Amino acid sequence: MNVSEQLLAILRSEGVRQIIGVAGDALNPLVTAMGQQDPDRPDYVRWIKMKHEGNASFAAFAQGELGGNIGVCASTVGPGALHLVNGLYNAKKERSPVLAITGQVPIEHIGTNYHQEVDLTKIFDDVCDYQAVIRSAEEAPRVILRALRIAINHRCVCRIELPADIAEMPAENVPFVHQVFRSRATTTPPREQLDAAVRLIDEAGTVGILAGAGCRDARDAVLAFAKKLNAPITHTVRAADIFDHESENVVGLTGLIGNPSGYKAVMECDLLIMLGTDFPYVNYLPKSTKTIQVDIRPESIGNRTNVSLGIHADVGYVVRYVLDQCMEKPDRRFVEKLNKEFVAWKDDNCRTSSTSKDFKIMHPQVVARAISDVAADDAIFVIDTGTSAIWSTNFMNFHSERRVIGSFNHGSMAVGLPAAIGAQLLFPEREVWALVGDGAFNMSLHDFSTAVEYNLPIKIVVLNNSELGFVKIEMEEAGLAPNFDALEIKNFDFAGYAKLCGGEGVNLVEPGNILPAIEQARASKRPFVLNAHVTSGELSLPPNITGHMAKNFGVSKVKELLGAMRGDERQWANVKKELGAWLDKES
Repeated sequence: MNVSEQLLAILRSEGVRQIIGVAGDALNPLVTAMGQQDPDRPDYVRWIKMKHEGNASFAAFAQGELGGNIGVCASTVGPGALHLVNGLYNAKKERSPVLAITGQVPIEHIGTNYHQEVDLTKIFDDVCDYQAVIRSAEEAPRVILRALRIAINHRCVCRIELPADIAEMPAENVPFVHQVFRSRATTTPPREQLDAAVRLIDEAGTVGILAGAGCRDARDAVLAFAKKLNAPITHTVRAADIFDHESENVVGLTGLIGNPSGYKAVMECDLLIMLGTDFPYVNYLPKSTKTIQVDIRPESIGNRTNVSLGIHADVGYVVRYVLDQCMEKPDRRFVEKLNKEFVAWKDDNCRTSSTSKDFKIMHPQVVARAISDVAADDAIFVIDTGTSAIWSTNFMNFHSERRVIGSFNHGSMAVGLPAAIGAQLLFPEREVWALVGDGAFNMSLHDFSTAVEYNLPIKIVVLNNSELGFVKIEMEEAGLAPNFDALEIKNFDFAGYAKLCGGEGVNLVEPGNILPAIEQARASKRPFVLNAHVTSGELSLPPNITGHMAKNFGVSKVKELLGAMRGDERQWANVKKELGAWLDKES
């Protein structure tokens, strides 16, 4: 047994069944060891070859996020390893357990500016909580196991660096290898902090709850807690599949892509309780409201707003305690008012996104809503960054056993396709949908052929508006006229490309064909691209428009009109698209 074979044996014993990456010189011993396995053995580890290492790391993120274990990606020395960085940063920011295996030049050449040599420790220092830099066969099992313990128990990114010469050395310290410890502990706070929370809750007139992904294992307790207090629940994007649109007391999102009732629940309550969230948008958090924040990570408490009481603990433990101890609040006026607003907002969304309406223009929200209506109750959705996130979070309902993942904290484009590949590899029996913009799809489409090679029936829905739509919104919010030299995208036929790769695809142009196209995608047993040619004129507004926002948006529109009057055909086309989309939606 050599060091590479020892590494493989350790990963196999920890339940790893796939390593996703691009092979290369320093990884060749590991890839060789994987090729020598018996494919019929139940703990067989499969090498998944991607076209680009960046896509491999996004795929590994999806597996770490969804699978209850660890995602593993791999690349060779310097240049290949560097490509992993963006997907690994996404895993870091989403707190998904991922192990990256990278090669390194032979030991004797490290520090000599050798061919393809990169100081990977410096490069990965910020993204990784721990780096197992192997410098001898003797230390290999110790640092490999340490990397796994840290990644699994802290839900973070760790890296193993395997120099080309050490990879083939005889394994040492074989008797030391043992099962990785996995903590099942619950973090509990001091009794006085729990009692202080009960007092603050009992003293408050109205309570609002801002719930994040830290509530995933405490959903029922949080819902019961909110019901007893008549407290509205505002959720983050990462918690959209925990607190779906039909859950009692849920009033939606806040933030840039939120809705008014979700915003008001946070801003107008007497006491705000933040549960398992490090919600980043400080302009959408109150400045002087009494606030309780509960988080498993103490560094997040008070990170965004002034906190009256911080509790470092497991969310479920705290919620169950205060649920039992606090007094019931019979006054339902606050939550009923916001529930009515939320229902009215949903009804308006249904009206403007129904496939039964005779639209003349392809609206992106109609596509998103139709997918939500058709997809399986346990479907996995990967939402790419940009306007795809707006239409999906506002017009889709992640109910039942559905899961939604994306680059919600890192905000990277091009997560959709590769994360869908990782999800489908892990859950071959479930539907996997990715909603991506055309800009994001262009960045990652080369690995669509990987989905074809492994016969993964992912459904890629490209909201194709021939521009970087979210960047245009950012320009308008800043009071700038959109610069279409920078925003415009010249796309080719994505559906035709899917067929060229060996998959299936359809170009969706007419609004009346939305449901048949989505049903065709759902029924397909092969990778599918639904190329939806949607309007770029659809506007999206935040839940609370400040005077500064209104001024900047108005200035931007004046600049667009002036440009159109001076003969700028693209500015005039943009104005007509926006007006046409509004009239078509409201007709």
